[in-house]
Amino acid sequence: MKIFIDGASKGNPGKAGIGVVIQSHDGSVIQTYKEYIGYATNNQAEYLALIKGLDLASKRGAVNLEVYSDSELLIRQMNGEYKVRNPHLRKLYGQVKNLEKGFKKITYRHISRKQNYLADKLANEAIYSSNH
Repeated sequence: MKIFIDGASKGNPGKAGIGVVIQSHDGSVIQTYKEYIGYATNNQAEYLALIKGLDLASKRGAVNLEVYSDSELLIRQMNGEYKVRNPHLRKLYGQVKNLEKGFKKITYRHISRKQNYLADKLANEAIYSSNH
């Protein structure tokens, strides 16, 4: 299973939203999800999108997962290339590590924003459709 995730924040920090796209291995879209998450930084929104994506994939019975994000920071932190120094992100990172235990294998890949179009669109729609 593949998940494409994105978090957006207008103001950074500011109003934030997340977008998740779940695809089968052949590339067909199984599920999309968007949510307004309130006031957050861009990086917090990226992590919250990942947490929601892992949760949704787990509920669908995924065993092997490919995660795609246009957040270089998130991908490098999840691949162990960057340390997680920010205390808010460290807490979210811990939640991700806990969720990872429910899968046999997860790979994290960095992609361009263009390749992450649908998740990016959903995250922004979540912000603009909120009445906050």
